Amino acid sequence: MIVVGLTGSIGMGKSTTAAMFAAAGAAVYDADAAVHALYRSEGAPAIEAAFPGTVTDGVVDRKALGARVIGKPEEMKRLEAIVHPLVRARETAFLETAKASCARVAVLDIPLLFETGGEARVHASIVVTADAQVQRARVLARPGMTEETFAAILAKQMPDAQKRRRAHFLVDTGHGMSHAERSVAAILRALAALG
Repeated sequence: MIVVGLTGSIGMGKSTTAAMFAAAGAAVYDADAAVHALYRSEGAPAIEAAFPGTVTDGVVDRKALGARVIGKPEEMKRLEAIVHPLVRARETAFLETAKASCARVAVLDIPLLFETGGEARVHASIVVTADAQVQRARVLARPGMTEETFAAILAKQMPDAQKRRRAHFLVDTGHGMSHAERSVAAILRALAALG
């Protein structure tokens, strides 16, 4: 089984691209979805212990937690020390299931793939990219998104140009979804040739 890492900065179309890989038959693990699930389950008690008042009825209040950690590097590190090991455990279970089901390609959709050293766990990396103006328009159109929040998220992400240089494959969503779908198909063909 070939394991690839899929990453891209906020607003680049990574989730849409992950869905394209899934539609094409790849097994896809969504690290963000894993975090959201952990916020409703085993992660909540540990987060409440570290950040009192951020959990209501056993579920992490993402807005309250964000107010405690965004723009505060030390607090963000404390949160990541709780969440990252739990997410990795879910990733490991996903890979075991994908392998058992004879998946030929497993895609790990990890927003901070390069920032967390995740590229060491994959055979190849795919970066989803788009022009900076396209990215900005997409992100600021999201409900509740502010310039400050966008800037804070960008500050913890590796710059897009640097990610593109480190990638084995690129999917540019700035040229429309049909262009991105063709890129996904080409990447899957290239991966099949490796397998």
